[in-house]
Amino acid sequence: MFKIITQTPDFIVIAKAPDVNFHDEGKIGEGLFSQVKSYVLSQSICQTLYPVHRLDKMTSGLLLFATNLTSAQIFNDLFKNHQIDKYYLAISDKKPNKKQGLIKGDMEKSRRGMFKLMRTLQKPAITQFFSYSIGEGKRLYLLKPHSGKTHQLRVALSSIGAPILGDPLYYPKPHQRNIAQQRGYLHAYALRFYYQNELFELTSFPAEGKLFLQAATTKQLQAIKKPWSLSWPNVSA
Repeated sequence: MFKIITQTPDFIVIAKAPDVNFHDEGKIGEGLFSQVKSYVLSQSICQTLYPVHRLDKMTSGLLLFATNLTSAQIFNDLFKNHQIDKYYLAISDKKPNKKQGLIKGDMEKSRRGMFKLMRTLQKPAITQFFSYSIGEGKRLYLLKPHSGKTHQLRVALSSIGAPILGDPLYYPKPHQRNIAQQRGYLHAYALRFYYQNELFELTSFPAEGKLFLQAATTKQLQAIKKPWSLSWPNVSA
């Protein structure tokens, strides 16, 4: 379900596998948080564990947990005040009108557990993106959210006509699950933040998914290197 990427006295960062629910799923079994907590306690890595943000079930990648109440409160404030930069990767077989841009709008509940992007801007979800061709009609998206809404990135790409491959809600074509090799192509790629005046820059390449692992995608990720070094325009949240 996960791999520990880094650990400090105040927090740990793991790489989450795709198709793993954060919470327990009743008869299906323990969720990610319970699994991580059991492991770190059994290994004496820490004495308790606090969740400070989450990932959708289909999303793989970096996830941070606090290991004491003080750090949990600090990270809750950092996330609340958008002082932790998050970067995601996604793959679609649709091409946007432009190679980079801003997706902004209020989100509203739709049907079947879905959300939709509105034109209003009262409390908008804000996402920036770059896109790159990776051949065979596929495009790699580098996404930087400036808010933390449920399904935000999935809705954002769907709203510009580029739903994420493997997404059972926003790209439910009968054939696309086979194309996507049985995973949703959304990955939490990088985190960048200051904690106690120390800078942390963490990246995690996708470990599963044929399209993430193909040579064209790997080459593009190597060209991107550190996503925070790109020319992201300032965005007012």
